[in-house]
Amino acid sequence: MPIRLLIVDDHSVVRQGLQMFLKLDRDLEIIGEAVNGKQAIELVAELKPDIVLMDLLMPVMGGVEAIGIIRRDYPDSEVIALTSVLEDKAVIEAIRAGAIGYLLKDTEADELIRAIKAAAAGQVQLSPQAAERLMREVRAPDSPESLTERETDVLRLLATGLSNKEIAQQLVIGEKTVKTHVSNILAKLNIRSRTQAALYAASIGLVELPTSE
Repeated sequence: MPIRLLIVDDHSVVRQGLQMFLKLDRDLEIIGEAVNGKQAIELVAELKPDIVLMDLLMPVMGGVEAIGIIRRDYPDSEVIALTSVLEDKAVIEAIRAGAIGYLLKDTEADELIRAIKAAAAGQVQLSPQAAERLMREVRAPDSPESLTERETDVLRLLATGLSNKEIAQQLVIGEKTVKTHVSNILAKLNIRSRTQAALYAASIGLVELPTSE
């Protein structure tokens, strides 16, 4: 089954450009376009995309607000922030809202395609510049609940960029069990996304943060 994509950007030239090279990959299927965050939420509810490519600065409703609503109401749809903005506040807010990745619009086409496929498998995708800014600002959760030994194992593998399937293979457990562990980790750390979990793991020295280069 192809990865189903929703493109969200208020500039038609950007949407057309993304369409041109993304549709050349048989593993990807573009199922819709939105021009702002509000329309994006409506289309996510209707179309159930696997991945949403989300600009941040848009009229009516910006990307950060839309990301938060999508991740809360439609958690099966992962969101990659794809933007020209590299301000610390924008990066941090997008990740806190639940984006699994943060890439810049000058990312090469083949690298963007690889990042989309990786995100669809549950892998964190950050540009090196975004990762640098996030690590300057990341803070450990206040008094997080203790993780079990197995949850720590899952967190370590998640933070190195492995998908749920790969984690399951490494630990010789079921993929559904991995998903349960990931949900428990997010709840205990009081965070929304795998990206935040990876940042937490890096901040406590469990791993080095993976980046998309």
